[in-house]
Amino acid sequence: MRLKKPIIAVAAVSAFALAACGGSSDGDSAGDEGGSSVDVNTSGDTGRDQDPTREGPASIDGATEGGTVTVLSASGLNTMDPTEAYYQNTTSILTGLVTRTLTQYAYDEENNKMVLVPDMATDLGTPNDDFTEWTFTLKDGLTYEDGTPVEAEDFVWSAARSMDREAFPEGPGFSNEYFEGGDTYKGPYTGNGLKGFTAVTADGNTLTYKMKTPFPDMPYWASFAALGPIPQDASDPEEYRLHPLATGPYMFDDYVPEKSLRLVRNPEWNADSDPARTAYPDEYVFDLQTESTQIDQILKEDASGDQATLTYDDILAEDYRDLSSTGRMSEGTFPLTSFWAPDYRKITDIKIRQAIAYAYPYADANRAGGYIEDVTSVPASTLMPPGTAGRKEFNPLEVDPGTTDVEKAKALLEEADAVGYEIKWLYATDDDNSVAAKDVVEQALTDAGFTATPVPTTIADFSTLRSDPDTDINVRSGGWIADWPSGASWFPPLLKTTDVDAGVVGANYSMFSEQSVDDQIQTILASPIEEQAEMWGELDETIATEYYPLIMLRYGGVAQAHGSAVEGHFIDNTIGMPTWKNIWVNQG
Repeated sequence: MRLKKPIIAVAAVSAFALAACGGSSDGDSAGDEGGSSVDVNTSGDTGRDQDPTREGPASIDGATEGGTVTVLSASGLNTMDPTEAYYQNTTSILTGLVTRTLTQYAYDEENNKMVLVPDMATDLGTPNDDFTEWTFTLKDGLTYEDGTPVEAEDFVWSAARSMDREAFPEGPGFSNEYFEGGDTYKGPYTGNGLKGFTAVTADGNTLTYKMKTPFPDMPYWASFAALGPIPQDASDPEEYRLHPLATGPYMFDDYVPEKSLRLVRNPEWNADSDPARTAYPDEYVFDLQTESTQIDQILKEDASGDQATLTYDDILAEDYRDLSSTGRMSEGTFPLTSFWAPDYRKITDIKIRQAIAYAYPYADANRAGGYIEDVTSVPASTLMPPGTAGRKEFNPLEVDPGTTDVEKAKALLEEADAVGYEIKWLYATDDDNSVAAKDVVEQALTDAGFTATPVPTTIADFSTLRSDPDTDINVRSGGWIADWPSGASWFPPLLKTTDVDAGVVGANYSMFSEQSVDDQIQTILASPIEEQAEMWGELDETIATEYYPLIMLRYGGVAQAHGSAVEGHFIDNTIGMPTWKNIWVNQG
């Protein structure tokens, strides 16, 4: 899954992402406060717990109805069409507050974890023996915000939509990867409606999903907004992204793309059938593209009119101490790995890719980017973060993770006869952290013997340019959040060959392509479930040591703040966003 904004700091897709050691503390680390509450060893341990029999309605002891929650962020909402919503903020807001799906996550306050539970389905689905077919039964009495009944055919239509890569290029591609016909069916808009679509069928209230390869993780994919119900006669992409029909407790009122959103109660929401969502606040008002310094100041002051305010952005490092002392900060991990991705088509020598890794100024770039050591800055060495099932602890470099070694970088460039090799990467001129990080990276690469050429763009254009395989750069900044607790949500999207000639990059920011790796991915997916975790760990090490296509920078962690009237703002450790389903306003 992509992060909440395209890229701000040089080293990540968003201001989330964690940083590294290998340098002295800047005085703003969590360690200066006696240590962070973030357990970095469990960042990949997300969503494994399941409760297939949980029933609604959900409630919170002591919570009261009423009040308006104001949400501040520096990030706009990329798209609110459920089929294409694949950034942290868009996915989280939709599935937490607006659109229901077959399955969902509920927050377990006792264990501080998210648990997979049913949503519109009666359970978490039933597979056949080899996990190539899944059956879900819908609950009775489900409706949209206008009172129209939700039909099983609406899930057939949403699944077909989710396979249309031309209409929804930014959307998740798991339906194409796993569903029957995913490599031939082009989608209802690019193709010819549902003609040729065989992956999902409806029989009364029963849905059957057919796979082209074993897919034991289907209950997790079923929790995404892309697979929630969408009526065929009211789903024109240009219109639907402005007002997706609500099935959850809140619906769209006023929405200005990238700038603001107001959610109000959905009177048709069926609380009795929903085992996780609550609807205590009267409304949510999202004020987007607010300056980070302004957000922090509002939350520090906690004035009477702002006490029901929260942010899902990380607080700035310089404000960490002040906001920590208020007791109004929520910290946690989530399965994010941020990296630099050398273009595998252009930087073909592994020694040059390794030289970039040794030259990268991890500590200085993290400080310049505003990261908080040990909270939003944790060193990384492997693609799968700590706690992921099957993860192997290894280091493909000869220094500790997050350590810069200029002499080693110089030696590798000499060996590769590549002294002066040009490195070109994007940075955002309209973001101070991006500019500051660009400066230190440029200097570090130059010191190591590269020719450093940062390429200016804006926050608004960054994602488009990064996704274009023909953009004149040879390194892309990236970050990825696991979509479920399995290597299957890391390697197929990030390192399986994509059709670059057709303009398809997806999440394979390095344009990495090795047939032996493609074959191994398919072998693992077809292997017995109990063997897959260890195989993903082995593949992680093989790719890093034999090819080194990605330079690991940091693992995920968040530090969010809220006003004194906000209750239930915990961290959803599957996505690094607030636990919307638990939030209420204390009006006492």
